[in-house]
Parts: sequence; structure tokens; C-alpha cells
Amino acid sequence: MSSPASAPSSSHAWDPALLKRYDVNGPRYTSYPTAPAFHEGFGAADFEAALARSNAAARPLSLYVHVPFCRRICFYCACNKIATKNTQLAEPYLTRLDREMLLTSRHLDTSREVTQLHWGGGTPTFLTLAQMGDLIDRLDARFGLSSAPERDYAIEIDPREADVLTLRHLQALGFNRLSLGVQDLDPTVQQAINRVQPRVLTESLIEEARRLGFHSLNLDLIYGLPHQTPASFAATLAQVIEMGPARLSVFNYAHMPSRFAPQRRISEADLPGPDAKLAMLQTSIEMLEDAGYVHIGMDHFALPDDSLARAQRLGTMTRNFQGYSTHGDSDLVGLGVSAISRVDDCYAQNPTALADYESALDAGRLATLKGVRLSLDDRLRRRAIERLMCDMALDFTSLGREFDINAESWLSDALARLAPSIEDGLIEKHGNKLSVTPRGRLLIRHLAMAFDARLPNQSGQRYSRIL
Repeated sequence: MSSPASAPSSSHAWDPALLKRYDVNGPRYTSYPTAPAFHEGFGAADFEAALARSNAAARPLSLYVHVPFCRRICFYCACNKIATKNTQLAEPYLTRLDREMLLTSRHLDTSREVTQLHWGGGTPTFLTLAQMGDLIDRLDARFGLSSAPERDYAIEIDPREADVLTLRHLQALGFNRLSLGVQDLDPTVQQAINRVQPRVLTESLIEEARRLGFHSLNLDLIYGLPHQTPASFAATLAQVIEMGPARLSVFNYAHMPSRFAPQRRISEADLPGPDAKLAMLQTSIEMLEDAGYVHIGMDHFALPDDSLARAQRLGTMTRNFQGYSTHGDSDLVGLGVSAISRVDDCYAQNPTALADYESALDAGRLATLKGVRLSLDDRLRRRAIERLMCDMALDFTSLGREFDINAESWLSDALARLAPSIEDGLIEKHGNKLSVTPRGRLLIRHLAMAFDARLPNQSGQRYSRIL
């Protein structure tokens, strides 16, 4: 495809007035078409057909498992979760997960290697050690898990719900990458979001993960939370940099209390204003780049020798529902309530309501509630958006060769929408290639929106702001 762009420093690209002008609401493009295009005319039979078709391509498999349980609710959270302290409530859910695995595997050539596994939530470490072991055994029995050194088997961890024994158990189960939720280390902020998490909890897990030899470790931070200031967030960043995680995700908090009930516990008066949030973003980029991190794109950072940074340099990085990924050549099968699959030329989503998920599986059918099969135009635009967001560049000649069309002519509407961004120096066009500039990297979501043919019909959708 296109040659991946280098990652110049963003410090000289900072233009607050320009950034504010482009700071609109828009998709994150973990999929294209985005979720509003999924429809209930696409059901279990359509997903089964997609699974069968995918066998011919013989791509590796990527598995996502959603564990929706949390012992405590964080007020900022927008995830699909169930609050409970009773781990026995997970047993019937694990039984349904196994039923879904069985029904799914019947349509797959399970000799295909599972190169990527990701457990998300909720809080996957809500499960007991025995339950986690049982779930891995069931996954292995249905799909055949890999022991290859280059596999990417990751799990999201709440440091308040894990200890040294947890990490040793996860390593024995085959996980080699960890993602730890931190959000902020300031006690006042932690109290306001109902997530009191002393630094020592995070630090001890990082140290043990290094000692055990986990390949990579990611920390999640959020800016824009109640009581945060540019100075307080800089203090959190300084502490995190001292811990030295291989990857960092620095997310923009999207306050949408009408959509996510826990956010109603946050007072809007306590939230930092737009100027303060922009200052936090600038501080994050400058501090992390000064510490040697590569700004991968959007909210992701990685050390130069991490597999994500290497994949970007090689042009093999992609995006999926977990963000930027090193395994772009796989079919993604989502398992569990609310999970989304990307298989062959389709997306398929399970119900977000646990009762609907359970009743479908109890009836002996896959829980697919809705989805979409991509047209040629969808597939072309998905590829263009993906390469632009991953490589910070797009080669129309390579894109056209892949789809056997004149890509520049086909996407003339996108180029027309990009004209103001070209004029403002966010992106440059040289011949048949587009290259995102340092200032454009900060607004990559806006640039991707130019290729979204479905966006004009989604004016009522509630997307988060870009910055």
C-alpha cells in the first residue's frame, strides 16, 4: 500500500486557533462503515455465511472476548458492563460464551492460526483464576490457541483487582501483553470518578510484568476528567513516564451523560474547559515525545522498539475495535455480549443487553443482532481510511491496484472535501499520493471523515469530539 510516513515531532505544529476550528464531533473509525450503518436486516444466517466465506481466504484469526462484569462502576465509563461483586454470576455467562464458541467454530476452519486474542470489558480480571483458566481451555478446545512467540495475546486489567499471582497465572495461560487502566494518578480526580487507585498498585504490577517477561504493557490515561488541570495532568504524565510502559493510550473524555448513566454522577462544573483540555493534549504530546515515545496516531503512543511502532514503520499496522493493532491480516471474531466481529466483507454485532444475548444462544443460534455487508465502495473507503490513519499517508496508485479501479477518480468526492484541509496545511497532495503533515496528525479523524460517504446521512449520531 502506501509508504508509511515518518513520525516528526508535533511541537512545531501546535496552532490552537486552527485546532479549535477543526475540533468537531466525528467517528473514531475503528470500523468503516461505522456502527450506525449496522442494521437488523443482517442476522445470524448472514454472519454464518461470512464465516464460511472467510475460510477460502485462510486468513489467521483474531478473537475478542467481552467480559462485562465490574465490581465497581467508574463514573466516566462508557463501556458495556454489569456491576456486581459476586463472581458466581459469571458462571452462566461463561456457559453461554462456550455455546457461542461452539456455534461459531462450526462454520470455521479451526486449523487457521489464532494470532491475536484480546479480553476486554468490563473487567476481565473480575473472573477468578479458575474461571480464567476455564475460559482459556474452552477457547483452545473450540479454536486452537497459538504458542508462537509472535502471537499477540492481551488482556485488560484493573490494578485494583489484580496482584502478582494474577499476572503469573495470566502468563501461564498464554497472555503476553497487558493493558492497565490508570486514567489519572491525582487523588482528587480519582475520588471524583470513583476510581481510587494509588500509584503503588500500578507500579508493582508493571515491575512484576517486566520481571515475568511480558512482551508489552499499555497504560490508559484520560484527559478532560473532573478537577484535572494542565499542571495536575502533567504531574500524572511525569509519574507514568517514570514507570516506562511500552505503550500509552491518552484518551479524550467524552461527557455524554444522557447516553451513559454513570456519567450523571460527574458535575459538569468540575470538568476542565476546552482551552484546558487542549493544553493537556499539547502537554501530553510534548512530554511523551521528549521521553522518546512515538506518536502513533490519535491517542496512541509507543516506544520505538515496541511491536506497534515497528508495525507502523513497516506499513503493516491496522485499526480494529481495540484501536491500533499489529495484526491487520486476520479475521476478527467477537465473542460475548455487545461484541463486534469483522469477518470477510461483513461486520456483525451481538446484543448489548445480556438477556437478549442469552436468549439467542439458549435458542441454539448465534446471537448476531445486526451488522452490515460491505459494498465495493465501502471496502475501498475502509481501506483508504485505514491506511491514512495508520500510515499518515495514502497512495492512490496502490489503492487502485488493490481494487482494480482508478482510486483517485472514484474518491474524487473525498479529495474535494479535503481541499480546505490542504489549504490549511493539514495534508499535502503530491501527484497520486497524500501525506499528512505534523499538524494534520492531530486532526487525523477529521481527515478520515472526508472519505466517509455515509457520514452526511448520520447527522443525528452522537460522536465524541475529535480533540
